[in-house]
Amino acid sequence: MSMSAGSSGGDAEPMMEMNMTPMIDVMLVLIVMLIITIPKANHSVNLNMPVGTPPPPTKEPVVVTIDVDFDGTILWDNVVVPDRPALENKLVAVAAQADQPEVHLRPNKLVSYKVVAGVMASAQRLGVTKIGLVGNEQFQ
Repeated sequence: MSMSAGSSGGDAEPMMEMNMTPMIDVMLVLIVMLIITIPKANHSVNLNMPVGTPPPPTKEPVVVTIDVDFDGTILWDNVVVPDRPALENKLVAVAAQADQPEVHLRPNKLVSYKVVAGVMASAQRLGVTKIGLVGNEQFQ
């Protein structure tokens, strides 16, 4: 019994493996072409900003302050509003103006959410467009 190392005779078998080098070369070329043609990712949002500086405001805005006290008492510019219809009458007068004043709503930290939401809902329903909450830093 002898062992032969290598092919030493006329009984050589044909190579049964496929040559993978050309296929790998083609795949690498395709990957490079794909990477080159992919567009660059753009994570920005295009904004149309106005050109130049805006004109300064002609006059200072009129501010109406509505305070809601801890017990639900509503104050209009530091004057107690007796009931909801009186508040709604004042809001109708504000909404009827051509240049509406700013309405600053300042709720107390301890007031019920229902009271504040009611004031905001009345203002929205009656057409007040310039309303904002003031003093939110007390809730942090």
